[in-house]
Amino acid sequence: MKPPLYSSETLKLADFKVGVDNVIFSVDTKQNRLLALLVKRAVEPFAGCWGLPGTLVREGESLETAAYRVLAEKIRVGNLYLEQLYTFGGPERDPRESIDSFGVRYLSVSYFAIVRFEDAELLAHHNHDTAWYMIEKVPDLAFDHNRILDYGYRRLRNKLEYSPVAFEVLPESFTLGDLYQFYETILGKEFTDYSNFRNRLLKLGFLRDMGVKVSRGAGRPASLYRFDAEAFAPFKDKPLVFV
Repeated sequence: MKPPLYSSETLKLADFKVGVDNVIFSVDTKQNRLLALLVKRAVEPFAGCWGLPGTLVREGESLETAAYRVLAEKIRVGNLYLEQLYTFGGPERDPRESIDSFGVRYLSVSYFAIVRFEDAELLAHHNHDTAWYMIEKVPDLAFDHNRILDYGYRRLRNKLEYSPVAFEVLPESFTLGDLYQFYETILGKEFTDYSNFRNRLLKLGFLRDMGVKVSRGAGRPASLYRFDAEAFAPFKDKPLVFV
């Protein structure tokens, strides 16, 4: 369907305010839960409703800096992955557009982040309530944040299948069991079996055995591996399916 054509004289130029909304995913491998960080809004519009952590971009501030600022205000974490997701800017996505005397449009440049649940410490931010919600139990959110969250969830799953994003979140050394559990928590138990997962990744050649074994409960000690970015370099610009 082709977009409608308008004369340059029929529509006024839009006036914009730009916000950043973060979809912050937390991977809890111990309880096999994928969580999203939500904030209960203290002001209108949607006061008392849950939404994604966000902010309006400040004067002289880049979009990425604003996204990192939102993260720093909500959680303290070491390893994380952050990527720009999409721009949501449809008319009337924000009720302030209709009540603003100048008809200002509110754009949302969204980002998604991945952290490990055990590494992320929630921070108190004024009197706002902040909580992790299981992805299956997210309530109706303010604005179009359910749509943004759904988009981020699809991107996360796709990203995990063709890029080494997991290694930016995991510790420097890990077992193949740790890595498999990370993938399973996000992609679900049916994505592949452990044996196929192990064999495929080891054949690709960018995991280095550190020559150290660790015990994780019952069973034989497991080898520790690390991600070799140099060995991965030849795959960087090629189609690659990890799982």
